This record gives sequence, structure tokens and C-alpha cells, in this order.
Amino acid sequence: MGFILPLFLGFITAAIGISPPGLINMTAAKISVQDGKIRAMLFAAGALIIIFFQTLLALIFARYIDSHQEVVILLREIGFGIFSVLTLYFLFLAKGPKKSVKDTLKIKSKKSRFFLGMLISAINFFPIPYYVFVSVSLASFGYFSFQISSIYTFVIGVVFGSFAVFYAYIAFFKKIESKTDFLIQNMNAIIGSVTGLVSIFSLYNIVRYYFKL
Repeated sequence: MGFILPLFLGFITAAIGISPPGLINMTAAKISVQDGKIRAMLFAAGALIIIFFQTLLALIFARYIDSHQEVVILLREIGFGIFSVLTLYFLFLAKGPKKSVKDTLKIKSKKSRFFLGMLISAINFFPIPYYVFVSVSLASFGYFSFQISSIYTFVIGVVFGSFAVFYAYIAFFKKIESKTDFLIQNMNAIIGSVTGLVSIFSLYNIVRYYFKL
């Protein structure tokens, strides 16, 4: 399969997953404004170390899942149920935030920005199920294989993609601040739409498996 494709896939999936305003990238942006770009980059470096190990763990777990087809189907069915519930919640039940990013994001820690990045990234468990789902899905379509070389190349791509997004937030936060406020205000609709697409994709794979389409 080579190195280019898994590297590219890792980069793209990381960029998609981490681009929406979240705790890590918005904290990096806030540190850049308050303390300068160097300290913000130290924060990002700490976060990237944790992301590396989280992604590696996710792909090792996904490798086991991929070799047990019955587990893949079970997880697809569970995932379909979870994402369907999340879609209904975010589109129809969840209330939007009332404060802007500037009002809600406060950084009180005076500790090393590097270790702060590691800490905040460590309490964010989203990357593990995200990369499990993505890698198993890509493997089912033949775009990815769970060979050791492909796994590590994909992980490196994830690190590069995450760094690119962090750098964009750090370097251009002032220019995109109004857009991030808009995204935050409409985040429920965005998340609901994404989970809805994932639900449809999961349902398609479930139907295709049971009816051998």
C-alpha cells in the first residue's frame, strides 16, 4: 500500500476531526494571544505527544477488531444506535451556548504550557473511538491495511494534520475569531449533521452485510 496513502489519510482525518473549535485548539489560540506563539507551540507539542499515543492505541485496538468480523458488525450496530440518539439530541434537544468564545475560555493555569497541553489532551478521549471507527471503515473499503508500517505512517499523518490545525489556530486566531464564534453558536447543528451522516453510513454497512449487497 506504500506510505503516501496512509500518511495522507491520517493527515486528512486528523484535520477533519480537530478543525471544529474545541478545548485543545481554542486553548492553544488563547495562549497565543495571552503569552505569545512560542508558548502556544509548546502547548501544542504537549498535546501532540498524547495524540500520537492515543492514535496508536486506537489503531492497535482497531486491528484486533478488524480481524474479528463479528465484533465489527456489533460495533457498527452499537455505533448506529449511539449516533442516531446523538443526532436527535443535537438537532432537536440541545440548547446552544449563550456566551462567546472570548467570554467562556479562561486560562488560569500558570504551569508549563507543554504539560498543560499533555493534560488537556489526555482528558480528551474522543480521538480513540474516532480513529478506531475511521481506520476500520477505511480498511473495509480497501484504502487502509493494518500492517505495522501503515499503522505508524497513519499515526504520523495524524500528528502532522493535528499540528497543521493547531498552527492555523495559533497563527490566525485573530482573523478567524468571528468565524469561530459563529461555529460555536451553531455547533449543535454541525455536530448533529455529522452524527447523522455517520448514522446513515453505519446503517448502509449494516444492511450491506446482512443482505450481502
